[in-house]
Amino acid sequence: MDISIDIVSDVVCPWCFIGKRRLEKALTLFKGHRVHIIWRPFELNPDLPRGGMDRDRYVAAKFGGPERAKEIYDRMTQTGAAEGIAFRYDLIEKTPNTFDAHRLLWMAQCEGDQNALAEALFHGYFIEGKDLGDRAALAAIAGVAGIDASEAELFLESEKGVAEVRAEAELARGLGISGVPFFILNGRYALSGAQDPQIMLTALNRVVTEEAAPSRIFQAALEP
Repeated sequence: MDISIDIVSDVVCPWCFIGKRRLEKALTLFKGHRVHIIWRPFELNPDLPRGGMDRDRYVAAKFGGPERAKEIYDRMTQTGAAEGIAFRYDLIEKTPNTFDAHRLLWMAQCEGDQNALAEALFHGYFIEGKDLGDRAALAAIAGVAGIDASEAELFLESEKGVAEVRAEAELARGLGISGVPFFILNGRYALSGAQDPQIMLTALNRVVTEEAAPSRIFQAALEP
Protein backbone atom coordinates (compact mmCIF):
# COMPACT_ATOMS: atom_id res chain seq x y z
CA MET A 1 0.00 0.00 0.00
CA ASP A 2 1.20 3.52 -0.80
CA ILE A 3 1.16 6.02 2.07
CA SER A 4 1.66 9.76 1.61
CA ILE A 5 2.95 11.93 4.44
CA ASP A 6 2.77 15.69 4.10
CA ILE A 7 5.06 17.32 6.67
CA VAL A 8 4.22 20.94 7.37
CA SER A 9 7.33 22.44 8.91
CA ASP A 10 9.89 25.21 9.04
CA VAL A 11 13.61 24.57 8.61
CA VAL A 12 14.47 26.70 11.67
CA CYS A 13 12.10 24.76 13.92
CA PRO A 14 14.07 22.43 16.22
CA TRP A 15 11.01 20.29 16.93
CA CYS A 16 10.62 19.77 13.18
CA PHE A 17 14.17 18.35 13.06
CA ILE A 18 13.38 16.13 16.03
CA GLY A 19 10.07 15.12 14.42
CA LYS A 20 11.93 14.09 11.28
CA ARG A 21 14.18 11.81 13.32
CA ARG A 22 11.25 10.27 15.19
CA LEU A 23 9.34 9.67 11.96
CA GLU A 24 12.41 7.95 10.52
CA LYS A 25 12.50 5.65 13.56
CA ALA A 26 8.81 4.86 13.10
CA LEU A 27 9.31 4.11 9.41
CA THR A 28 12.02 1.54 10.17
CA LEU A 29 9.28 -0.45 11.92
CA PHE A 30 6.61 0.23 9.29
CA LYS A 31 7.10 -2.69 6.91
CA GLY A 32 5.56 -3.63 3.59
CA HIS A 33 4.36 -0.21 2.47
CA ARG A 34 5.75 2.49 0.22
CA VAL A 35 5.91 5.89 1.88
CA HIS A 36 6.06 9.14 -0.08
CA ILE A 37 7.05 12.20 1.97
CA ILE A 38 6.31 15.76 0.87
CA TRP A 39 7.62 18.75 2.82
CA ARG A 40 5.19 21.68 2.98
CA PRO A 41 6.06 25.27 3.95
CA PHE A 42 5.33 27.00 7.22
CA GLU A 43 7.10 30.20 8.28
CA LEU A 44 7.57 30.63 12.01
CA ASN A 45 8.73 34.20 11.42
CA PRO A 46 7.06 35.38 8.19
CA ASP A 47 7.55 39.04 9.06
CA LEU A 48 11.34 38.89 9.33
CA PRO A 49 13.15 41.08 6.80
CA ARG A 50 14.69 39.44 3.74
CA GLY A 51 18.12 39.56 5.39
CA GLY A 52 16.91 38.03 8.65
CA MET A 53 17.68 39.30 12.15
CA ASP A 54 20.72 39.28 14.39
CA ARG A 55 20.36 36.27 16.67
CA ASP A 56 20.91 38.20 19.92
CA ARG A 57 18.19 40.71 18.98
CA TYR A 58 15.85 37.89 18.01
CA VAL A 59 16.46 36.02 21.27
CA ALA A 60 15.88 39.17 23.31
CA ALA A 61 12.58 39.81 21.51
CA LYS A 62 11.34 36.21 21.60
CA PHE A 63 12.57 34.94 24.97
CA GLY A 64 13.11 38.11 26.95
CA GLY A 65 16.86 37.70 27.28
CA PRO A 66 19.80 35.31 27.05
CA GLU A 67 19.20 33.58 30.41
CA ARG A 68 15.71 32.40 29.46
CA ALA A 69 16.95 31.44 25.99
CA LYS A 70 19.76 29.37 27.52
CA GLU A 71 17.27 27.42 29.62
CA ILE A 72 15.19 26.62 26.56
CA TYR A 73 18.21 25.77 24.40
CA ASP A 74 19.71 23.53 27.09
CA ARG A 75 16.49 21.50 27.27
CA MET A 76 16.28 21.34 23.49
CA THR A 77 19.91 20.23 23.27
CA GLN A 78 19.20 17.37 25.67
CA THR A 79 16.11 16.33 23.71
CA GLY A 80 18.03 16.52 20.44
CA ALA A 81 20.91 14.46 21.78
CA ALA A 82 18.47 11.63 22.55
CA GLU A 83 17.55 11.64 18.85
CA GLY A 84 21.14 11.83 17.61
CA ILE A 85 21.04 15.58 16.89
CA ALA A 86 23.90 17.71 18.22
CA PHE A 87 22.30 21.14 18.30
CA ARG A 88 24.85 23.97 18.14
CA TYR A 89 22.93 27.10 19.02
CA ASP A 90 26.23 28.82 19.77
CA LEU A 91 27.06 28.80 16.04
CA ILE A 92 23.84 30.51 14.94
CA GLU A 93 24.51 34.21 14.34
CA LYS A 94 21.31 35.10 12.51
CA THR A 95 17.66 34.07 12.52
CA PRO A 96 16.82 33.92 8.81
CA ASN A 97 13.78 34.61 6.74
CA THR A 98 13.08 31.07 5.49
CA PHE A 99 10.94 31.81 2.43
CA ASP A 100 13.76 31.06 -0.04
CA ALA A 101 14.57 27.82 1.80
CA HIS A 102 10.96 26.75 1.28
CA ARG A 103 11.19 27.70 -2.37
CA LEU A 104 14.24 25.48 -2.67
CA LEU A 105 12.32 22.60 -1.07
CA TRP A 106 9.55 23.20 -3.61
CA MET A 107 12.15 22.99 -6.40
CA ALA A 108 13.47 19.74 -4.94
CA GLN A 109 9.97 18.29 -4.87
CA CYS A 110 9.73 18.94 -8.59
CA GLU A 111 13.26 17.99 -9.62
CA GLY A 112 15.26 16.31 -6.87
CA ASP A 113 15.32 14.55 -3.51
CA GLN A 114 13.24 16.75 -1.25
CA ASN A 115 13.83 14.68 1.87
CA ALA A 116 17.61 14.85 1.43
CA LEU A 117 17.40 18.61 1.05
CA ALA A 118 15.27 18.96 4.18
CA GLU A 119 17.92 17.01 6.10
CA ALA A 120 20.69 19.19 4.67
CA LEU A 121 18.85 22.39 5.58
CA PHE A 122 18.23 21.26 9.16
CA HIS A 123 21.84 20.13 9.49
CA GLY A 124 23.18 23.32 7.94
CA TYR A 125 21.25 25.56 10.31
CA PHE A 126 21.22 23.70 13.60
CA ILE A 127 24.60 21.97 13.48
CA GLU A 128 26.72 24.25 11.26
CA GLY A 129 25.08 27.62 11.93
CA LYS A 130 24.52 28.38 8.23
CA ASP A 131 22.47 31.42 7.26
CA LEU A 132 19.44 29.92 5.53
CA GLY A 133 18.42 33.35 4.28
CA ASP A 134 21.57 33.68 2.18
CA ARG A 135 21.04 32.42 -1.36
CA ALA A 136 24.67 31.42 -1.87
CA ALA A 137 24.54 29.38 1.35
CA LEU A 138 21.27 27.78 0.24
CA ALA A 139 22.74 26.86 -3.15
CA ALA A 140 25.74 25.25 -1.44
CA ILE A 141 23.42 23.25 0.84
CA ALA A 142 21.46 22.15 -2.24
CA GLY A 143 24.74 20.84 -3.67
CA VAL A 144 25.27 18.76 -0.53
CA ALA A 145 21.80 17.27 -1.07
CA GLY A 146 22.62 16.22 -4.64
CA ILE A 147 21.06 19.19 -6.42
CA ASP A 148 23.20 21.15 -8.86
CA ALA A 149 24.29 24.22 -6.87
CA SER A 150 24.46 26.52 -9.90
CA GLU A 151 20.94 25.53 -10.94
CA ALA A 152 19.73 26.13 -7.40
CA GLU A 153 21.29 29.60 -7.37
CA LEU A 154 19.68 30.50 -10.70
CA PHE A 155 16.35 29.22 -9.42
CA LEU A 156 16.57 31.34 -6.27
CA GLU A 157 17.36 34.46 -8.30
CA SER A 158 14.20 33.89 -10.35
CA GLU A 159 10.57 34.19 -9.31
CA LYS A 160 9.94 30.46 -9.67
CA GLY A 161 8.12 28.84 -6.79
CA VAL A 162 7.18 32.15 -5.17
CA ALA A 163 3.45 31.93 -5.85
CA GLU A 164 3.33 28.20 -5.17
CA VAL A 165 5.06 28.42 -1.79
CA ARG A 166 2.86 31.32 -0.71
CA ALA A 167 -0.23 29.37 -1.73
CA GLU A 168 0.85 26.26 0.20
CA ALA A 169 1.70 28.30 3.30
CA GLU A 170 -1.67 30.05 3.16
CA LEU A 171 -3.41 26.70 2.72
CA ALA A 172 -1.71 25.33 5.84
CA ARG A 173 -2.85 28.27 7.92
CA GLY A 174 -6.29 28.03 6.34
CA LEU A 175 -6.48 24.45 7.58
CA GLY A 176 -5.91 25.75 11.09
CA ILE A 177 -2.29 24.68 11.38
CA SER A 178 -0.66 27.09 13.82
CA GLY A 179 2.27 25.02 15.04
CA VAL A 180 4.78 22.66 13.50
CA PRO A 181 5.69 19.95 12.79
CA PHE A 182 2.31 18.84 11.56
CA PHE A 183 1.93 15.52 9.74
CA ILE A 184 -0.93 14.73 7.35
CA LEU A 185 -1.22 11.03 6.54
CA ASN A 186 -2.86 10.07 3.24
CA GLY A 187 -4.51 13.48 3.10
CA ARG A 188 -6.99 12.47 5.80
CA TYR A 189 -5.33 11.88 9.15
CA ALA A 190 -3.50 14.51 11.20
CA LEU A 191 -0.71 14.15 13.73
CA SER A 192 0.51 17.27 15.48
CA GLY A 193 3.94 17.69 17.04
CA ALA A 194 7.14 15.64 17.24
CA GLN A 195 5.43 12.59 18.66
CA ASP A 196 7.15 9.50 20.02
CA PRO A 197 8.01 7.00 17.24
CA GLN A 198 5.58 4.44 18.65
CA ILE A 199 2.73 6.96 18.47
CA MET A 200 3.68 7.71 14.88
CA LEU A 201 3.82 3.99 14.09
CA THR A 202 0.38 3.47 15.62
CA ALA A 203 -1.00 6.29 13.47
CA LEU A 204 0.56 4.81 10.32
CA ASN A 205 -0.86 1.36 11.08
CA ARG A 206 -4.26 2.90 11.70
CA VAL A 207 -4.11 4.52 8.27
CA VAL A 208 -3.42 1.13 6.70
CA THR A 209 -6.26 -0.55 8.62
CA GLU A 210 -8.86 2.11 7.95
CA GLU A 211 -7.86 2.78 4.36
CA ALA A 212 -7.89 -0.93 3.54
CA ALA A 213 -11.37 -1.39 5.00
CA PRO A 214 -14.58 -0.17 3.34
CA SER A 215 -15.56 3.35 4.32
CA ARG A 216 -18.58 3.87 6.58
CA ILE A 217 -20.60 4.92 3.55
CA PHE A 218 -19.96 1.59 1.80
CA GLN A 219 -20.53 -0.36 5.01
CA ALA A 220 -23.92 1.27 5.41
CA ALA A 221 -24.78 0.53 1.80
CA LEU A 222 -23.87 -3.13 2.19
CA GLU A 223 -25.92 -3.69 5.34
CA PRO A 224 -29.13 -5.64 4.73
